[in-house]
Amino acid sequence: MDSLTTEQILDARLTDWRKLAQALQARFLTGDFAAGLRFVTAVSEVAEEANHHPDLALTYPHVDVTLISHDVGGLTQRDVDLARRISEIAQAQGIDADPHAVSEIEVGLDTADVAAVGPFWAALLTGSTDALHGSAVIDPRGRLPLLWFQDTEAHRTPRQRFHLDLWLPHDIAEERIAAAVAAGGTVVDNDNAPSFVVLADPEGNRSCVCTCLDR
Repeated sequence: MDSLTTEQILDARLTDWRKLAQALQARFLTGDFAAGLRFVTAVSEVAEEANHHPDLALTYPHVDVTLISHDVGGLTQRDVDLARRISEIAQAQGIDADPHAVSEIEVGLDTADVAAVGPFWAALLTGSTDALHGSAVIDPRGRLPLLWFQDTEAHRTPRQRFHLDLWLPHDIAEERIAAAVAAGGTVVDNDNAPSFVVLADPEGNRSCVCTCLDR
């Protein structure tokens, strides 16, 4: 099954869901644990029927759901179809979604030699160099944020080589950037907006606000 483009995902008009780095994500406001458990049970039943299984995180006030087709490393029609089914379950159970509550952190490290540093970080973070996949370290347990290696020319160690990539829903990124600027930050580079905007705190430490647009 072919991966869908970002435009195709947006055209599907999945109002409860937002595409972040790779996956579709949603937060459903179940309100209490019992309601969350009923919701998760119903979702698990349709997932079994579809033979396509989301990641579910049940907490006291909400349930977070993540959808991706791991076999193709992206989003497919299976994810869109299951997202719609899950939204229908939420509606039937009187559960609202909060699509602006989802976010995702990735850590970027500038390096001119992934082959040299990649195995170290994979072993340190996960206990195995097998967690290094190309230019990223992916925790198979899903406990740690993805660490990706940003290609750069060899140079003396600069002031900052690590930076955070904050993935946000595309329809709130500008609002969040404005809030960060109002709190003392500056926009360092917006040439690639809305794909990503580079911000800096008052001491010059940088972070990127990323969206799924223009990718």
